[in-house]
Formats: sequence, C-alpha cells, structure tokens
Amino acid sequence: MTTKLKLLQICNDLVDKRINGYKEEISLIKDAIESNDKGNLEEDDIGNSNLLGDLEKNLGYLADAQKNKAQLQLIKPNIVNNEAVLGSIVKTNLIHFYIAVSLGKIDLGDEESYYAISFSSPIGQLLRNKKVNDQFEFNQSKYIIKEIK
Repeated sequence: MTTKLKLLQICNDLVDKRINGYKEEISLIKDAIESNDKGNLEEDDIGNSNLLGDLEKNLGYLADAQKNKAQLQLIKPNIVNNEAVLGSIVKTNLIHFYIAVSLGKIDLGDEESYYAISFSSPIGQLLRNKKVNDQFEFNQSKYIIKEIK
C-alpha cells in the first residue's frame, strides 16, 4: 500500500470514528431529553435546556465531520500532480504534510510522520498550488518544498 493510500485510509478511519462518536452522543442526549420530558419539574426544564445546547453542539460537530468525510471522498490517491493539490503529500525541509482534512499529526510506524491539513487552514492556504523548490514562511519558520507526491 502506498503512503498516500495509508494516509487516506487513516484519515477516513479517524473521521468515521468521530462521526460514530457524535452519533452515539446525539442518541444519548435524545434519550436523556425524552426521559426528562416525562416529568414536569422546573429542574427538568433547566436540564433539558442544557441538553438541547449539547445536542445542538454535537449536531454541528457531526455536520463538520460529515463534510470532512465528503472532502476525503474527493481525493484520488493515484493521481500525481506537480503542484500541491487536494490529496498531495508535500515534503518540506521541516515537516511533511498530507493535504486532506485537518486531523493533526499522523505517524506511520517506522516511516515518517505527516500532518494532515486542509486547504482552509492557514498553512494549507500557503501551500495551495505550490511546486517543488517553492518557499514560504509560517510562524517565523522558512519552509522549502522538497517533494510533492
């Protein structure tokens, strides 16, 4: 399995795990709201208000995770481009990036570490359409692109 395929699989697994976690949390919150609705105490109303806030937050998180899943489905790991595009591995003199969705550091065992980032992140915006030997600065560090896969 190529490094690109491994990274894509790990990203998909992480996003799927988040989606399932949010769905479980939403289900638990709905069950709690339903059980609180059976009583008429003022405390239950306050509890339901808090639960509704939690439900709304988790629905937002779920929507974001589902957008990330859709973004990952756009990646074609077999396509090679000489510019940094969605699905590219960009190796710099300092850090290696995988342009997909923002998930942070991914270690591939004995292999190198990569940072899964999105184009909407600040560093992702700097990487967009860059080529080998292009340079950019981020957080007072100078990056030089050594390789794009």
